[in-house]
Amino acid sequence: MRAAPTILHLDMDAFYASVEQASKPSLLGKAVIVGGLGPRGVVATASYEARRFGVHSAMPTAQARRLCPNGAYLIPRFTLYRQVSDVVMALLRELSPLVEPLSLDEAFVDLEAGGVAFDAGSARATGERLRADIRAATGLSGSVGLAGSKMLAKVASEEAKPAGLLLIEPGTERELLAPMSVRTLPGVGPATGEHLRRAGITTVGELVEAGEDELVRMVGRAHGTGLYRMALGLDDRPVVAERDAKSVSVEDTFDVDLHDRVRIRGEVQRLADRCVQRLRGSGHSGRTIVLKVRRYDFSTLTRSETLRGPTDDAAVVREAAARLLEAVDTTGGVRLLGVGVTGLADYTQEDLFAQSLAAEAQAADEEGGTDGAAGGAEPEATDGGAGAQEGAEPPAEAPEAPERRWAAGSDVRHVLYGPGWVQGSGVGRVTVRFEQPGSEPGRVRTFRVDDPELEPSDPLPLVGDAETD
Repeated sequence: MRAAPTILHLDMDAFYASVEQASKPSLLGKAVIVGGLGPRGVVATASYEARRFGVHSAMPTAQARRLCPNGAYLIPRFTLYRQVSDVVMALLRELSPLVEPLSLDEAFVDLEAGGVAFDAGSARATGERLRADIRAATGLSGSVGLAGSKMLAKVASEEAKPAGLLLIEPGTERELLAPMSVRTLPGVGPATGEHLRRAGITTVGELVEAGEDELVRMVGRAHGTGLYRMALGLDDRPVVAERDAKSVSVEDTFDVDLHDRVRIRGEVQRLADRCVQRLRGSGHSGRTIVLKVRRYDFSTLTRSETLRGPTDDAAVVREAAARLLEAVDTTGGVRLLGVGVTGLADYTQEDLFAQSLAAEAQAADEEGGTDGAAGGAEPEATDGGAGAQEGAEPPAEAPEAPERRWAAGSDVRHVLYGPGWVQGSGVGRVTVRFEQPGSEPGRVRTFRVDDPELEPSDPLPLVGDAETD
């Protein structure tokens, strides 16, 4: 515990939903829900307007639609969220070399290590300046907590929401915490909270009154001791600048259970490729490949294979994931698949077995050559040409191109109308609202889904560089 409130916790307000509102002027002040839009989708973030209807993160999207049927339901745009997060994190690093990101929209900062705050007055001034800088750079609001420990700084930022700042003076921690719910403390989830409630303990003050021995008896020594210290406001954890990643993974939940084994294999291969992209993006390699399969009955199986050395080779990860899948029974159907890599390192040890397979494949290709006659293939016949065979069936027609899909919330650009975003699509039509960050709410127009003048687009920046028509 510090004698001055020089640990800052920043938490951006309803981050994904706020980014969507900032980039889509017609949604300002409206209920916005970001997440999976399918029957099994889950809410990632809800705007404060949507939260008034009872919608919250981790809620099934189907339930959210029942509570808030008129809300705007949008897919996440992680590329844009990361860009905005990079701007925010850069502002934090201007304050101190000790910045500990917890997610795209949340971080701790040691203000004392940066020499920008040594007491309550300077800490508050720094926090207010940070909030103003974030607003100017992104157009978004963040809530700031300041305290002498990480736990209390996080509690303070939560109490300051939305768009506020709360400073907890050292020495006032117990008075502030006493009336708060036990669920306020880190590590007290629904199960522990219910266990404590049945014992008549619902507030942090009641935890202190119960005493350490009673808490140890109720929830075990490690958890009980830690719980008692937190109830007293004691937390000595330092701000750590670099949090080592332990794993990299991707997963997909499917709207309809997958039964086709070939389709399942294909999805695993696709997930393996995405996982490797994320692995390389983080600058890591890894030794252990993990396959996650959630079956039709919600049972979840995890299988893993450890390689001889770290790799970031997509072919190696695909092959390992395929081998792991062979050991899993998917007969009843699969609702979720995931591929991950653990045992991360910042170097790569080439996989000799994979290299030998690649070399053999290349040799086989070279041996086959490119001469069609040498490979035993018949020369291609052309209409009316000497090679055409009488009575031969006409060549099959080329398959029709699949219908273009336009997900709600995705960015588009029209040749005539410029940038916009998809409001919805169906029955061969797509509805687009043409507006951009900083503009007035735009007009809505409807097109065929295959309109050649309408194309997917990259998101526009929230501040500064948006186009003007």
